[in-house]
Amino acid sequence: MLAAHSDRERAVDVLRAGFAEGRLPQPEYEKRIERAYQARTLGELSTLVADLPQGPVGLQQAPMPGPMGQVPRTFLPAPAPPTNAKAIGALACGVGTFFCGGLTAIPAVILGHMARGEIRRTQEQGDGMAVGGIVLGWLWIAGWAFLLVIIMIAAASSSSG
Repeated sequence: MLAAHSDRERAVDVLRAGFAEGRLPQPEYEKRIERAYQARTLGELSTLVADLPQGPVGLQQAPMPGPMGQVPRTFLPAPAPPTNAKAIGALACGVGTFFCGGLTAIPAVILGHMARGEIRRTQEQGDGMAVGGIVLGWLWIAGWAFLLVIIMIAAASSSSG
């Protein structure tokens, strides 16, 4: 993962603390600072500070399971907010209209509007899915309404003529 400027600054702060505590000699400290500012990835930054404490000395963090177990928590991205379940349902109903002739159009519209309200309140993800469900639902509803109007006009013209 690419490193941001703030990630580099956090690594430099850890290096400064290590130098101030006497854990790094001056030449090594300068080399590591230079490499930190040139680092492109979080992996490069983590190797620069891996042998230094990254918080109060008494606290040791348990290694995380999985492939990112070697990356300090300081450099991990913030977890993404969850996707709204109703937005997923709205999109599924919207796509389902193609397979069932528009029977799921009304649930798609209802779920989509409910999801957008929840997303505004809870800051969840999935607004695009909710809008997709709403659009697909309204397109099918409008298509059926147009078809009914055509049928009614045809019936009225055939009975009068």
